Amino acid sequence: MTGQVIAHDVLGTGSERALLLHNWFGDRSSFDPMRGHLNGDAFSYAFLDCRGYGEAIDTDGTFTMEEVAEDALAVADHLGWESFSVVGHSMGAKAAQLMLLNNPSRIRSIIGISAVPASGFPLEGEMWELFAGAAKNPGNRRAIIDHTTGGQRDSAWLDAMVSRSVGRSSARAFRTYLDSWARVDFHERVEGNPAPVLLLAGANDPVLGAEAMRATWMQWYPNAQLEVLPNTGHYAPEESPEAVAAAVERFLGR
Repeated sequence: MTGQVIAHDVLGTGSERALLLHNWFGDRSSFDPMRGHLNGDAFSYAFLDCRGYGEAIDTDGTFTMEEVAEDALAVADHLGWESFSVVGHSMGAKAAQLMLLNNPSRIRSIIGISAVPASGFPLEGEMWELFAGAAKNPGNRRAIIDHTTGGQRDSAWLDAMVSRSVGRSSARAFRTYLDSWARVDFHERVEGNPAPVLLLAGANDPVLGAEAMRATWMQWYPNAQLEVLPNTGHYAPEESPEAVAAAVERFLGR
């Protein structure tokens, strides 16, 4: 498989570069709240839409994490970025790990936000049906977003998240990506990987919070560090954008 240069945009002109991969419920606009808090003089950030999302909503594909990783590398090549870090939110962090495995000399570090581990995510029975049904049922999406933010967000916030999710993703891509990020396990390939890793976990995230990070990522990446964001659920770039931007730039600029 070879990637293609997918819909993207770049913020900043700095020498320290990072490529950002979005979560299952959001296209690259899910990072918009962070933009005003990023230092474009010191850093350069490339924001991508996965196929089937945002400006790439009509771009066909296999809708797998492998394809996301290949497309992201194609964008980096297009930009002339020889080495860079990858920021992955939720499912985006799983694709980031494939980029690291496939291009170890080019990926400087990974920042995972509520990061899906290389082992995938255990969804069985009714929980699997809830997630699988979310492709066609906005009510399922709302229930998932409400649960993964610890029930702390009001109806208007939840409704806005669901509306954007439905409007900026194709149901087929949304459903197909689920199989790839949730059910594929390649953790044995990443065990012992020396890459620097920063994990940002929301204190209110009952699914991919600090406990999940310690049981997975922290076991497999010896140079991983964890920061917990207070008053934050699964959607830190939107719930706590200033804190996420600050943590990202502390790590990238270290």
